[in-house]
Order: sequence, then C-alpha cells, then structure tokens
Amino acid sequence: MPGSDAMTVQALYDLSPLMRMMFFGAVLALAPITWVWFRHRRASPLGRLQALTLLTLFLTFDLVMFGAFTRLTDSGLGCPDWPGCYGNASPLGAHAAITAAQNAMPTGPVTSGKAWVEMIHRYLATSVGALILVLTAVAWLGRSAGGRKMQVQPIRPWWPTLTLLWVCIQGAFGALTVTMKLFPAIVTLHLLGGLVLLALLCVQAVQFARLEGKMEPVAIDPGLRWLLGLSLTGLVLQAALGAWVSSNYAVLACTDFPKCQGSWWPLMDFREGFEFWRHLGVTASGEYISFAALTAIHYVHRLMAFPVLALLGLLAWRLNRVVALRNPSRWIAALSGLQLATGLSNVVLDWPLMAAVLHTGGAGALVVVLTWTVAASRTGTRVEAAVPKLTTLRQTA
Repeated sequence: MPGSDAMTVQALYDLSPLMRMMFFGAVLALAPITWVWFRHRRASPLGRLQALTLLTLFLTFDLVMFGAFTRLTDSGLGCPDWPGCYGNASPLGAHAAITAAQNAMPTGPVTSGKAWVEMIHRYLATSVGALILVLTAVAWLGRSAGGRKMQVQPIRPWWPTLTLLWVCIQGAFGALTVTMKLFPAIVTLHLLGGLVLLALLCVQAVQFARLEGKMEPVAIDPGLRWLLGLSLTGLVLQAALGAWVSSNYAVLACTDFPKCQGSWWPLMDFREGFEFWRHLGVTASGEYISFAALTAIHYVHRLMAFPVLALLGLLAWRLNRVVALRNPSRWIAALSGLQLATGLSNVVLDWPLMAAVLHTGGAGALVVVLTWTVAASRTGTRVEAAVPKLTTLRQTA
C-alpha cells in the first residue's frame, strides 16, 4: 500500500532538514529574548539574565506539558523520522507522504493533525535549547574580562553548562522516542529528563536571585531539611512510576477506586509488568504483554501515591510553620490536591485528556516548588530572611 511504503522507505534519521529546524528554533527563541530585553532594559545585565532564566523555566514547563499532550493524543509518531517530517522541516512539505499514510491507515499513528502536534513539540524543544545555549554563552562570557566590564561577573557557568548538556541528552531521548517506536523505557526516561531540566533551571534562577541580592537562604532545622529531600526523592520515584503507567497505556487497567477490578488485590504480574527493556505492548520474548502485567504497573503507582501524598502533606505542614516558607508550603498543598484530583479523574472518568495533561503538569510544578525550596534554604537553626514568593516567576518574566 502506498501509505505503508511511505512509512517504511523513509529513513528513521534524515538530517537534511536539520539546519532549517535549528533556524526555526532560533527565530522562536528571539521572541522571549526580545521580550526580556525590552521589559528589563533598565535592569542590570545580571537582572536581565535572571529574567531570561525564569522565562526559560516557564517555557520549559510549557514544553513538558505539550510533550504530555503529544503523548496522550498518540502524536508521538506523527512524523516517523527525526528531526524533520519525512525529510522536511514542516508537515507542509511532507503533505503527500502524510496523506498517503493517513489514507492507508486513517486511525494510524500518522495523520495531518498528529504530524503538526509532533512538529510543534519539536519546534518548541529546539527554541528552549536555543535559549539554554544563550544562557550558557552569557555565563561563560561572564568569566572573561569582557564579562566583567558588562557587570555579569561572578556568574558560575557550570550549572548552565550542565543544563545545556542535559538538554542535548533530552534531544537524543526525543529522537529515540520516535525511531524506537515509543519504546516504554525511552519514553519514561524522556519524561523524567524533562523534570530534571526543570530542576536545573530552577536552581539557576535561585542563584541569580542571590547574586542580585534579592534573597538570602532560609535556615531550617536538619529534620525539616531531611524531610524536604525525602519528599523530593519520593516525588521523583512516583513520577517515574506514573511515566511507566502512561508509556505502557496502563491507566485503564483499573477503572474503579479505591478497589481495582472490584478487588483490594487484583491479579497482577509484577515480573512482566516491570520488565524494563522491551518494546511497547510486548514482553522481552516478543509475546503480548498480559493484562495482569498492566494491572501491576497501574496498581504500584496507585499504592505509591499514598505515602508520597502523606509526605507532601507533612512537608507542607512543617514548612508552614516557617514564616519565610509559607508560600511554598501552600503551593505544595495545592498541587498535591491537584494531583489527587486529576489522578482520580484519570481512573474513574476514562482518562480524560485535560486531566491527564494536568496530572503531568502538576508533577512538574511540584518538582519546581520542591527544588526552589531546597535551593533557597540551608541547614541551620535560625531563619535569616524570607524567600521571595514563587509568583516572582510570573512577575519577573
């Protein structure tokens, strides 16, 4: 069939549109750079750099949300090659190939709408990468004599450099997501990599605020510091389990709550469900994955939610007792409630798109708030200064 030929003949990696893709990303990145420059034209160079970091953090969060939308609408293979679409920089140039594939399989992975969703996600990712490249270049410039004249010293370039390396790794995972046909382990790592990227940018935003003299670290007791680290660890583990549920399409393995399939302990196959290195829908031996395995994937995520929510609740209560950290505590409490509501909605309402996207967004927002709190505090016995409200993200950008 012509659609089948269009999908099989096309090479998985076609670098011919790479320069045009990079150009599109650079053009998109100019908009936030210009916005920051005009809005903060009277600020110091360091102040503009902090504003650009915050805006990059915000756009990266949007990218994570749009990545969830891409996955949840089954658009991840809307263009079956990388980095372009059938060797073109946009679906417009690939119209004939997309039409052929869609005619051959109208409900298949390649349609015009899915191709646009997938390519928009790639454009956004490229623009975020361009912004991180700018942040890294400015940070290294700050170590030079020219940088000192521009008053951008003493920026430490190691965090921006690590962020740039990480976004390149994320790009590689994005490519493998397509070329390995939604391999569950790769999809899961790609989502976790997005959360790590949020954390890296968040740390830099806090550091710039300190260099600007806008904030001082809040001293908290060792027990609260330990609880903060434990909560962040639990959140990351729960996010990994959630990504494994989503990448294996195991959300609807349980459609009732609090029981699953009418039982407190349904039939589950943990060995098969958590066999990490295998293709989508099959075991490592090539057999179709069992429903018991999907149930195990779903139920482990559900069971892990209870201790994680309890930790976050305890953390919010403890932070609320520190005057300078009451704002993060309220964010943690609100976002935990959002995660509970959207998680239940995914189960009992048959996985609605809006709830599923918000569930991913809530996880990303919690990572940002917890990372912000870790970076803005230190172990001590006395509160020295208040942490600026997290709404500074919106106000500064």
